[in-house]
Amino acid sequence: MRSVFVVLFTAWWPLAAAQDTSFVRSVYPVLERAGCAGCHNSNGVASGTRLHFPEEGTAAQQLEAFGKSLVKLVDRQHPENSLLLKKPTQRTPHGGGERIKPGSPEESALTSWIQVLAKLSGDDLAKARKYDGLPADSSTSPSPSLRRLTHSQYNNTVRDLLGDHTAPANQFPPDDFVNGFKNQYEAQNLSPLLEEAYSSAAEHLAASAFRNGDTNHLIPCAPSVACRSTFVREFGKKAFRRPLDNEETRRYLALFGKEQNFIKGAQLVLEAMLQSTNFLFRLDVTPNAALRPYAIASRLSYTLWDTMPDDALLAAAARGDLSTAQGLTKVAEGMLRDPRARQSLDEFVSQWLRFDRILTATRDRRRYPQYNRETAVAMTQEALLFVGDLVWNNRNFMDAFTANYGFVNADLAGIYGVPAPAKEFDRVTFPANSERAGLLGQSLFLALTSKPEDASLTGRGLFVREQFLCQHVPPPPAGVNTNLPAATEAHPQTNRDRMSEHATNPTCASCHRLIDPIGFGLEKFDAIGMRREEFKLTFFNMGHGGGGRRTPPKSVNLPIDTKGTVVGVSDTSFGSPRELGAVLAAAPQCQECMVKQYFRYVTGRTETPADRPVLEQVFQDFRNSNYHFKELMLSMIRSSEFPREERALRVAANH
Repeated sequence: MRSVFVVLFTAWWPLAAAQDTSFVRSVYPVLERAGCAGCHNSNGVASGTRLHFPEEGTAAQQLEAFGKSLVKLVDRQHPENSLLLKKPTQRTPHGGGERIKPGSPEESALTSWIQVLAKLSGDDLAKARKYDGLPADSSTSPSPSLRRLTHSQYNNTVRDLLGDHTAPANQFPPDDFVNGFKNQYEAQNLSPLLEEAYSSAAEHLAASAFRNGDTNHLIPCAPSVACRSTFVREFGKKAFRRPLDNEETRRYLALFGKEQNFIKGAQLVLEAMLQSTNFLFRLDVTPNAALRPYAIASRLSYTLWDTMPDDALLAAAARGDLSTAQGLTKVAEGMLRDPRARQSLDEFVSQWLRFDRILTATRDRRRYPQYNRETAVAMTQEALLFVGDLVWNNRNFMDAFTANYGFVNADLAGIYGVPAPAKEFDRVTFPANSERAGLLGQSLFLALTSKPEDASLTGRGLFVREQFLCQHVPPPPAGVNTNLPAATEAHPQTNRDRMSEHATNPTCASCHRLIDPIGFGLEKFDAIGMRREEFKLTFFNMGHGGGGRRTPPKSVNLPIDTKGTVVGVSDTSFGSPRELGAVLAAAPQCQECMVKQYFRYVTGRTETPADRPVLEQVFQDFRNSNYHFKELMLSMIRSSEFPREERALRVAANH
C-alpha cells in the first residue's frame, strides 16, 4: 500500500509544485477549513505537540513565517513521509481524525507547500527553524487599567471597610463565567440592572453604617467642622485604595456641607463614595507615578486576600516597600500568613472547580435519594479543605490528583462507602479497592460532571480537558443534534455503547474522540460519585398491573468497560480515577495548567504570546519548589509586577 502511495505522490508532485506557493493564499485556508488551529494552539487539545498555530488576527507576514516553520514536520529526504502530510490525512494515526481527504485538491495544495519546505536552504531554513510563534508586537501584555470588583470582592471590601457582614452582592445580578472564571475583565460590563443594584446597596450600607451612631468607628476625630476634611481624606483613602486629590476632597467636602448634622453629612459622603467608579473599580494601572505604589497594593490585596488593602498595606505602599521585587516578596509572604489569604484561595478554588454547577444541580430522586442541597454543599467543603491542606501545609500540589484521602462528613461517608469519621470533615484514607484518588475520586468532580439521571462521559472528559489541562475543545457545529438515543428496555446499553454514535458520526467524531475516552475510565462512578460494579438501568413503567397495582420498575445490569485514554498525553491508558490522577499529575500539560489557571484568575484575562516569559518563569519556580502552590503565588506576583528586575535577580543569583 505504501509503495502505491509513493508512486502516486511522485506522479502528481510536479503538478502540485506548479500551484501558488504563498502559504497565506494557498495552504493556510486549507488548514483553517480543516480546523487544525482549533486543537493545535497553546490551549488546544494538541497543545503538547510541536505544531502551534499563531493567534487569530496575526499579520500575513507573520503567517508566512509560520508556514515556513512547518519545515520541522517535513521529511526533507522523503517528503511523502512527512508528518505534515500523513497526520491530517490520517495515513498516520491522528487524534483529530481525518481532516484532509486523500486525493483532494486540499491535499494537493498541502503537498505543494511540503515541496517548497523540502527545498529550503541557507538563511531561509535557519530563519524557519528559529521561528518562535511570537508576533512582532508581542513585547507588551495587554493590561487593563480598571477592573470591576467581583461580587465576592465587593462583599469582602464592604465588610472590611464598614464592618458590614450582610454580603449585599449576593443579591446582585450574577457575574458570568468567562475563560473559566468570574473576574475576566472582558465581561465586566456595567449593566443598568447592576448600576441600580450598586446604587441601592450604597444607600442601605450608608444608612446601616451610622444607624446607631458611629458604632463602627468610621469617624477618626471628634465630630466638628474641622473633622469633615479629616473624615473625607481618611475614609476616602480606604474606600478608593489611594489618597484623594485636592479636587476630589473639595467636591466631597461640598457634599458634606449640605447637611448640618455631622453624622448625616458623613452618611451622604459615604453613600456617594460607594457609588463612585473609584470604589467599584480597581486601579490596576496608572500613569501617575505617585499612585503606582497604591495600584500595586490594590493588585496585591485583591490577589492574595480578595479584599481591599488594610492600613498596614497602604502604609507600606506610601513608604515604598512595594517598589522592588524583594520588598514586594517580603510583604506578600506576610500577607499569605494572614487568614484573609485562605478566603482568597477558597474563592479561586470555588471558581476553578465550578462549585456553581453542583450547587445548582438536581438529581433524579428515585435513583439518588441520598442527594440533597446539604450533600452538594458538603462536596464543595471537602474540596476546599483538601486543596487548602495541600497549599497551606506546603504539600506537593500535584497530589491534588493522586492523594489517597479526602475530608469526609457523614453524608459523604455514605457515598464513599467508608465509616463516618469521629468529627465532621475529618481526614479519611480511601480503601485501596475504592480506586479513588485526589479531586478525580471526590464526589464534587464526579457529580458536577454528571446529568440528573446518570454520569456524563462527555461532561467528565470536557472538564478534565478544560480545567486540568487548560485545553479548549471547540463547541459542536451549529444545528448538530447532541442528544443520543435513550437506552430502552428492549435494547439496554451502557453509556459507552450509546456513545458509539459519536465515533461513527464524522461530524461528532473529531472532537468526541478527544473527550469521551477520558470519561470511559470513570464509568464505575455514578452521578453522585458512588462506586458501582455494574451499569444499572432502571425502567419505570407508569402503567398498572392486575388489581390496580403499580407495575414495579425493572432493572438491567450490564458489565462496565473502563478502558480510557487521554489523547495527546503520553502513556495514558487508565481505568479508574486513581490511574487517571497519576497520569495527570505526571503530565507537563497538567502541571503547566495549574500555572495558567492561576494566571487567568490573577490577571483577569487569558494569556497571550507576550506572557510566555512570565509563565515559563513561574512554572520553573513551581516545579523547582516541588510544586508548592504558595511559591507559584509568590512567583506570579514577582514576575508580573517586576519582570525585568526579577529576571536580573535570577541571573545574578546563578552567577
